[in-house]
Amino acid sequence: MILAIVAVILGLAVLVWSADKFVDGAVGIAEFCGMSTLLIGMVIVGFGTSAPELTVSAISASQGNPELALGNAYGSNIANIALILGATALISPILMQRSVIRGDLPILIAVSILSIVLVWDGSVVRWNGVLLLVVFAVVMGYSIWRELRKAHAENSADEPSSEKKSLGKSIMWLVLGLFLLVASSRALVWGAVEIARTLGVSDLLIGLTIVAIGTSLPELASSIAAARKGENDLALGNIIGSNLFNTLAVVGLAATISPMDEIESVVTTRDMPLMTALTVALIILGFRRKGDGRLNRIAGGILLAVYVGYLALLVSQAAH
Repeated sequence: MILAIVAVILGLAVLVWSADKFVDGAVGIAEFCGMSTLLIGMVIVGFGTSAPELTVSAISASQGNPELALGNAYGSNIANIALILGATALISPILMQRSVIRGDLPILIAVSILSIVLVWDGSVVRWNGVLLLVVFAVVMGYSIWRELRKAHAENSADEPSSEKKSLGKSIMWLVLGLFLLVASSRALVWGAVEIARTLGVSDLLIGLTIVAIGTSLPELASSIAAARKGENDLALGNIIGSNLFNTLAVVGLAATISPMDEIESVVTTRDMPLMTALTVALIILGFRRKGDGRLNRIAGGILLAVYVGYLALLVSQAAH
């Protein structure tokens, strides 16, 4: 019990510190390479914080449990938007570029709808997985090309800065920060689970709450740290990149390794529609007729309320 409490306290402290350094490293790389923080958030931060989900899904599929990959991917996507963006917006309202509202989010919605279509018949065969991986490569290739082109146009109009951070130092903080993010979140989850079991909390409730939220801690910590530093593009890019990665790469890889023949109906009737609806809600909540959008504290509160309601539904259905 004492060891578990120490793990929670140290895990939380390291999580906060490493998230701060991780964001510093990502921003430093963006500045040095002349890339936008949105692109860094989508590619490096989004992929980096989703690496655990990819690993878990690949291992699950290879061991004959590919359905776990679906729950892992779609559950993480719901938490990313409702929990992480909701909590981040409550702490610091998030500015949303028009290009995100009119470009990236509609692409994410289209990808979510494609996933629903593929899964609707209750199975995901191998060619479905290959298709998802191909779409992932196309979408990310287009996003990278678009952001690099935009960044080049902006940089050519500005004078070169002599205050760019060291690339080596930025990479060091990025890698070290990501490693400590994942390690500290695992320690925090382990400690919380041990404390909950000692207090007599059921494994089901632990899995639906502590573990579900714990796997999203790297995204949560890095997004809040980015928002507090005024790096809204990094926080938003993190979620967009992570959700694209989960929906296309994680599920696609799992289905390619081991096709899924019998998928529970609740995935297509409950989880995937909610995931898609939350993405649409981001556009509605952040939309402004003129200029960039803004995800304010009221919107953050709404998203968090949806996540609490979703958890309550899961617990209720599991109890029956």
